[in-house]
Parts: sequence; structure tokens; C-alpha cells
Amino acid sequence: MKKLSTVILLATALISGSACKSNKTEQTESQEGKTIVLYYSQTGATKAVAEELQKQLGCDIDSIVAINPYDGDYGQTIARWMQEKKDSVKVEVKPLSVNLDEYDTVFLGFPIWGGTYALPMASFLSENKLDGKNVVTFATFGSGGIEKATLDVAVALPGADVKEGYGVRNARVAKAPQEINRFLIENDYVEGEFEALPAFSEPTDVSDEEAAIFHAACDNYQFPLGNPVSVASRKTQEGTEYEFGVKSTTPDGQESNAIIYVIASEGSSPEFTRVVRE
Repeated sequence: MKKLSTVILLATALISGSACKSNKTEQTESQEGKTIVLYYSQTGATKAVAEELQKQLGCDIDSIVAINPYDGDYGQTIARWMQEKKDSVKVEVKPLSVNLDEYDTVFLGFPIWGGTYALPMASFLSENKLDGKNVVTFATFGSGGIEKATLDVAVALPGADVKEGYGVRNARVAKAPQEINRFLIENDYVEGEFEALPAFSEPTDVSDEEAAIFHAACDNYQFPLGNPVSVASRKTQEGTEYEFGVKSTTPDGQESNAIIYVIASEGSSPEFTRVVRE
């Protein structure tokens, strides 16, 4: 799992372990040049994350807007997206109000649709190659997908230096500010201190108690997430974070493996924070 992602885990924006300090100076006019947060948002979740990033970075912000907006409910949006994918439709987007040539670093945000970035972002990437720029992805999602989406962004932007950034479930956007702060400091985008988190324990077989925690966190999700076969854990100030190895079966009968992160806090129901599909 650890090799799959360098992003700061959503459930681990907590204080534990020994203190570390970033040596980063102020971001907006740093030695890397000007920064902008650029995003596409359909429901407002990605917009909320983008605005928090812009606030903490102290930089410019702009949005990618579809000319024909996706303004239906979840089912209508998925139906339209599936038809557009089938028909290879290029979703038209409005011109930006900024000149991207002025920026050296672009925080690029989007919702995850079908395991990768949303179609309006695909249109933007086909028209803007961002050669020579630092591109840091961020995403909102139902369960996960920023890892594959970042790889897809890198393919679409071969002339840019693309790095995986911050991701959060739509259900947990309210917890984003603290998590974003930790992410930005730990990755030297802003100056500050953070607390190193302990390593996960070695994976073991899942006990009945751990299985109950997993199912309490995952069984109410709208799609089946599988069954846990292994688990590692670590203590944080928020509670216990679990790293479950999960097996499931795809609709076409193929076996699928994933890592699912769950946080269990005293006085709160367990919740999963992210799915990383292998």
C-alpha cells in the first residue's frame, strides 16, 4: 500500500509522534514563483477544498466551468457521463479568466468520476499542456481514485511535473481544513510544524472485533466495498486508524484487491476515509 501513494492520508491529519518542522518560506512569491489553485467542481465539494487551499497558500484561484453544466442529481449526472463517455463527447468549457503563463505551480482539482478526473477536466487538459509547470493534483471522491487520476493527469501533461496531492471523501469535506494544513506543511508548500505519525503495525488476520469495525464503517456505502482479509493499525490522537486489506468481486466475476482506511474514534461511529484500489 505504502508504495501506492505519497499523499497524506485523510484520516491522519492528527497530532501524534515527534514534532517536525518545514523550512518552506512564504508560498505565494516563493522561489518557485507564482501559484494558482485551479479546479472544476460540480456539487461544490471540490470548490470548498480549492478555496481552503487558496486561503492557506495565499495564492490566486480560478475555476473550470462547463458550458453545459452538470446540474442534475447523482443518477442524472452518472447517466449523462456514461453516455458522453460512450459517445466520446468532448465537454466544452469556458475560457479561464487568468493567464496560466504567469504561474509556475498549479494546484489542479477535480471530482473523481469513474475512477479518474471528471470530463470537464479532461477537456481542459486536452487544451492546456502546462509545459514546464509544477502540477499538484487534489480531488474529492465518493471512495477514492486520486492515485489513478494523478497518473492520468501525468499522461495528459507530459511536459509538466505532476505530483499527487490531497484527496478527501465528499462525506468528510468538513474535516479538510486541518488535513490540508498538515498536507501543505509536510510537503513544504507552506511553512509550519507538524507531528510525525507512527508507522502502521505489521498486517495480521482480521479479528471479529476488527471485522465489526470495518463493516460499521463501510456497509452503508452505496456500493459494495468487499470483505477485509488483513489489517494493520496505529494509534493517533483522534483514535485508532486501520489499514484493511480487502478482497471483492467485480461485476464481471474478477477478483479485486484494495486497501481501505478506517478511523475509529471514541464516541463516534467508525468511518472509512479512502479506498486505494490495486
